[in-house]
Amino acid sequence: MSAQKAASWAYCEQFVTEPEVIETARRRGEELGCVPVGVGVGAALRTIAASTGARAVVEIGTGAGVSGLWLMEGMPADGILTTIDIEAMHQRAAKEAYAAAGIAHQRTRVITGRALDVLDRMTDGAYDIALVDGDKDEYPAYVEQATRLLRQGGVMVIDNMLWHDKVADPAARDETTRTLRDLGKSVRDDTAFTTTLLPVGDGLLVAIKR
Repeated sequence: MSAQKAASWAYCEQFVTEPEVIETARRRGEELGCVPVGVGVGAALRTIAASTGARAVVEIGTGAGVSGLWLMEGMPADGILTTIDIEAMHQRAAKEAYAAAGIAHQRTRVITGRALDVLDRMTDGAYDIALVDGDKDEYPAYVEQATRLLRQGGVMVIDNMLWHDKVADPAARDETTRTLRDLGKSVRDDTAFTTTLLPVGDGLLVAIKR
């Protein structure tokens, strides 16, 4: 890759200015070690939410609330974010971030627990967007649940699908890389979805349910 291409990618990642409240949440996430999404991914999430008019979003992996803040920036005022994380400390940070952003508490459902246990109790076809950003080894199971939860025309968004640039490297054969590589191809080839892989952040796979 040319130096200019790398510079162009870096330019794209910083093309949108990160709001101060999100920057604060991101720094908190970094302190907690929960790896928040970068500005490029966040801006893409906001755009997807705005373009779909998403009123019901489910997020697997709350972190410190960074991705949720980006999503809610794109959602209408009556949109509700349901966010799931096994780490209560992360969710406390997320709630603080939502409050700092002036988001009414009734717009968020913050659920502490193992994602697969929680998702199994949620309603089929009730969500406009499903964001997958939790335990990488459980991604295939998350995708199965997200497929069920999305309405027709709903959007599944899966983060980290380039996995530190290892997915594109056929020599990289560790278990997590193979899981994500195989999953990406599986969603791409699934006729139930119209799919693309965006080279923002650590790779963002976007699939629209037909």
